[in-house]
Amino acid sequence: MLKVVLIAAAVVAVLLIVLVAVIATRPSEFHVERTATVNAVPEAVFAQVNDFHKWEPWNPWGKLDPAMKNTYEGAPMGEGAIYSWAGDKNVGEGRMTIVESQPHQRIQIQLEFFKPMAGTSTAEFTFKPEGDRTSVTWSMHGKNDFMGKAISLVMDMDKMIGGNFEKGLAGLKSIAESASAGTAPAIAGSQGTEA
Repeated sequence: MLKVVLIAAAVVAVLLIVLVAVIATRPSEFHVERTATVNAVPEAVFAQVNDFHKWEPWNPWGKLDPAMKNTYEGAPMGEGAIYSWAGDKNVGEGRMTIVESQPHQRIQIQLEFFKPMAGTSTAEFTFKPEGDRTSVTWSMHGKNDFMGKAISLVMDMDKMIGGNFEKGLAGLKSIAESASAGTAPAIAGSQGTEA
């Protein structure tokens, strides 16, 4: 009996070593990116992203939890603007801070996640003119610690987030095109509070 237990323990130990080795070889960084073409000039698209107060109609995560609580702090828009959220298990809790805002070209956002898992990432929007249209790219990148590498064995970050980026860009496209055309799309009432 002791021999069987020792063999089983050795097999489990070898499997754990193999699993740790596989996890250690996973990428130490992740990157997710999606692009859409908007029938509006960069200024119109940029304005929708540079002001967190304008995110509600197109933010895909806000639609996952309509009861999510939003707060706004810091600058009203651009560098120093802060948006915090607290919601259910689908959206968790965190904060976004605009750390760089190059008018009509680029916006960089520091993402801090508090729940369900703590972590930080960087999101970026770039706006490239294409005649009277704009190519807007939404990307996010960050580092994978050991736990992040382990999770990546069963959850693909690109598949998990990419679909929401596509939904968000489709909403952003609709809002920016409507604003450019002078029509106002129906927007649900604001749930945010000023801090």
